[in-house]
Amino acid sequence: MIDQRPFETLGHADHGWLNARHHFSFASYYDPARMGWGAIRVWNDDEIAANSGFPPHPHRDMEIITYVRSGAITHQDSMGNQGRTGAGDVQVMSAGTGVRHAEYNLEAETTRIFQIWIEPDAPGGSPSWGAKPFPKDERSGRFVTLASGLAEDGDALPIRANARVLGATLKAGDQVTHQVGAGRHAYLVPATGVIDIDGVRTNARDGVALSGGQKVTITAIEDAEIVLVDAR
Repeated sequence: MIDQRPFETLGHADHGWLNARHHFSFASYYDPARMGWGAIRVWNDDEIAANSGFPPHPHRDMEIITYVRSGAITHQDSMGNQGRTGAGDVQVMSAGTGVRHAEYNLEAETTRIFQIWIEPDAPGGSPSWGAKPFPKDERSGRFVTLASGLAEDGDALPIRANARVLGATLKAGDQVTHQVGAGRHAYLVPATGVIDIDGVRTNARDGVALSGGQKVTITAIEDAEIVLVDAR
């Protein structure tokens, strides 16, 4: 079964400086049917106004992945890390036993991100942060692993969860497939473009939940950029 969640049905919060859509229950948005998908707990579609952002705040026991769709995000945390992550690139923060961080848009334009939270396999551990560029031409026509908790994905940013975050850029007419293993959960969102998933037309920023045991064929109707998380 392909469970499509159109963009207009997502939770919505407009704070002026932040225009957010929530694929799963988050903050003041609560839907008992959308509490998460397997270990995937949060998928927020955030638009952050120029010269604004999230002030310092705490987290613990969560893997937080930020995929920058346009603009850039500047990270600061209580571990002393600081870095700027631009469009198409990814940063990962393992909150572990606890960390405070801030995420600012210091650009002169709106920054658009997907912020994805995955529950770790076990609580605790020292917090950590990392970022890495992922050139779009390297994921042209195929999925590339951006972040992973699996040992065989050594080139990806590490997370403490049995999960992978994948990205692909497709030209119109390109096809890719994805097999969801038994007992696993996958969730995908086109950052841009329109795609077809086994006959289901999916527009930019729509969400699609896939169940374990499914193999799907994804066809780009328009040039598209896709983010997919496969988790326990």
